[in-house]
Amino acid sequence: MNGDGSPGQLENRLQAGLAELGLTLTDDQQRQLLDYLALLAQWNRVYNLTALRDPAQMLTHHLLDSLAVIAPLRRHLHATGTLSQPVRLLDVGSGGGLPGVVMAICQPEIAVTCVDSVAKKAAFIQQAAGALRLPNLTGRHARVETLAEPFDLITSRAFASLADFTTASRGALAEGGVWLAMKGKRPDVEIAALPLSVEVFHVEQLTVPGLEAERCLVWMRMIER
Repeated sequence: MNGDGSPGQLENRLQAGLAELGLTLTDDQQRQLLDYLALLAQWNRVYNLTALRDPAQMLTHHLLDSLAVIAPLRRHLHATGTLSQPVRLLDVGSGGGLPGVVMAICQPEIAVTCVDSVAKKAAFIQQAAGALRLPNLTGRHARVETLAEPFDLITSRAFASLADFTTASRGALAEGGVWLAMKGKRPDVEIAALPLSVEVFHVEQLTVPGLEAERCLVWMRMIER
């Protein structure tokens, strides 16, 4: 949906979207989200981080789409008591930082690493971490298969099939860790193709304000056979 991309209108649409998602963010966090959107649009003119150019579209398709997973993430963290210890999250094939940067803004207690095999995209994440004053955000230029340090949460958005995603990142999953993959329509064919060692324990339907498209979040973990 195209619309007025003025700063004031973007702020209003962000606040309306947060209310619809039932999310509470501080004024500083909301400002960081809008500053991130502006930075993404600025870099996009030269480095082609996303195919979208219209700020209003970017707010809906990128910011609000990523924000739709924050409430499920918070519920998981509280239900598992994970926040009693340092939490490390890996965003695989992060591109321009979606959803990793959004998660870092909304959950400052989580250490977020955005990994991408394209150097300019990892460099953008590092730039965003400095510009937005996010000490919990790191950009990493690497292939996910080369990462061995343990992450409690591993996420992706439009990165690959579930089987390819879990296989590539398995070496980085901490014991007891989980994968959360952002998908469109419920990917039943992909779920059926997962290796026997990976269990889907929840598929959560998501509603993105202003976006007339199906979205879901697929939760997975390793199991012993």
